[in-house]
Amino acid sequence: MWWRGNGCKAPRVPVTGRRCGRGGVVQADEAHLVLRLARGPRDLAAAQRLRYRVFVTELGGDGPLVDHPNRLERDAFDPIFDHLILVDTRIDPASLDDVIGVYRLLPWDRLPPGGDYYSAGEYDLAPLIASRRRLLELGRSCVHPAHRGGTAMFHLWNGLADYVQARDIEVLFGVASFHGTDLSRLAQPLSWLHHHHLAPPDLRVAARGPGRAGMDLLPPEALDRKAAMLATPALIKAYLRLGGFVGEGAFVDRAFNTTDVCLVMDTARMSDRHRAFYMRSHGALA
Repeated sequence: MWWRGNGCKAPRVPVTGRRCGRGGVVQADEAHLVLRLARGPRDLAAAQRLRYRVFVTELGGDGPLVDHPNRLERDAFDPIFDHLILVDTRIDPASLDDVIGVYRLLPWDRLPPGGDYYSAGEYDLAPLIASRRRLLELGRSCVHPAHRGGTAMFHLWNGLADYVQARDIEVLFGVASFHGTDLSRLAQPLSWLHHHHLAPPDLRVAARGPGRAGMDLLPPEALDRKAAMLATPALIKAYLRLGGFVGEGAFVDRAFNTTDVCLVMDTARMSDRHRAFYMRSHGALA
């Protein structure tokens, strides 16, 4: 779930080499953080090292291309994705431990002829493809444990906002995960998403294949909003606050030990309130 790509040059976007700080101002305690796109094999390996720590060591995931001896979480999609990385310049790059935040990005014009998006392995993306709109697939977002709860995720979101604006992206989508595969323990959050945040028909991708599972596990009258929100990962809640939707059905990924939902965000459908929040996040939260 990464990239680089099929002969295409990396886009010239403002995120490259950005020093991180609140409101665009470098803070003394954050001057060592740099946000940019991965530039080559070393950067990609450092991103894969962080992914290994989070998705394999912490969450128990695995995959056919995971390199356990070198602690690299990788897959066949890595070469065609852009990798937005947050780098701690105090750490020796040779260690591959200097990347503390990652986002994987695949714009519509980077998809190889006849190729599929990563999410197509779990969801039928026909409504998005048929829309002929400028799409951006997101994935493999993670932050080093030592930097969670701080500004790292906000820096990544700032970079994502720059990337979206530079490419005039219209629809963002990608799978996001709940830890674990026991649907009975996820009944509240999955049912809440189904009943309150289901995508409109023209954007409603649908889970497919043997991993497909219904999300309407509980009727509306049995839902507990507080319990549902407490059980929903912060990243999913962030997209919902921006007016995001979920596709039809979940996908149980036993290899990765997760239950996935497909998030979809249409920038044209963002309300003024959501748009103001997004722009405030882009400027003030980073």
